[in-house]
Amino acid sequence: MTQNKTTNILSNPFKELSIQVSLSGLSFCILDGANNEIDLLDIISFEKKATPENLIQHLENWFSKENIKKLVFHKVSVIHENDLSTFVPKSLFNESNLSNYLKYNIKILENDFISFDELKEHDLYNVYVPFANVNNYIFDKFGDFEYKHFSTILIETLINTAKKSDEQTLYAYISKNHFEITVLDQKKLVLYNTYQYQQKEDFIYHLLFVIEQLNLNPEETPTYLLGDISEDSELYKIAYQYIRHVEISNSFYPKKIKETTEPTIKNSNTFILLNSL
Repeated sequence: MTQNKTTNILSNPFKELSIQVSLSGLSFCILDGANNEIDLLDIISFEKKATPENLIQHLENWFSKENIKKLVFHKVSVIHENDLSTFVPKSLFNESNLSNYLKYNIKILENDFISFDELKEHDLYNVYVPFANVNNYIFDKFGDFEYKHFSTILIETLINTAKKSDEQTLYAYISKNHFEITVLDQKKLVLYNTYQYQQKEDFIYHLLFVIEQLNLNPEETPTYLLGDISEDSELYKIAYQYIRHVEISNSFYPKKIKETTEPTIKNSNTFILLNSL
């Protein structure tokens, strides 16, 4: 999917490029930083799961497009989407122990580069393995740039939107073959985890398991579904059978993006990308 404005984006000196990178696809957003309007939005989905090495070729193909290769950006950001991450409370965080935070949850290699994001307002750190070859490629092409893990943006968005008075609330951010469950209690992170699914039964099993393990009440706990989900989805229909207060929410998109662009860009591929701007 590509969205182009009729204005000439080459004439805009305040362009910001954001790239979301995953093994299932790439998303690109060019923002007019002066007016908070999107100049271009491009979503590329891979037919089959890529390898980290393949990502460079896909990036090179995109940057070689005629309408892209002449552009100059004053800011470049990269979002790494994978399940190689874990959140650590500030009180337990030590930069010299990064591999120890990950080794019990994921398989890490001796030469893996490990990074972290600081969620300053929430006393949390997100420790993760980025796509190091993508970072190297972007640095060689643009010089200094910013990068984060996609779950950092997801958690910050949910916490910043929540209210201090909110009771325990469950959020499920749904993608094609996986989804992330986040539970907040009065703007505090209680749980974050990633789950794989193939069928709707896998989805509801993990959802109800989390509810049970945290002693939540499916009759009372507010549950919001975000991302690749609609009221026609089998995932929504089965969740509605077992959870009383479940709804699909689009209220977490950034308010600073002009209303004229929002209706065409709200989908599962743009939620994280737009909230990173």
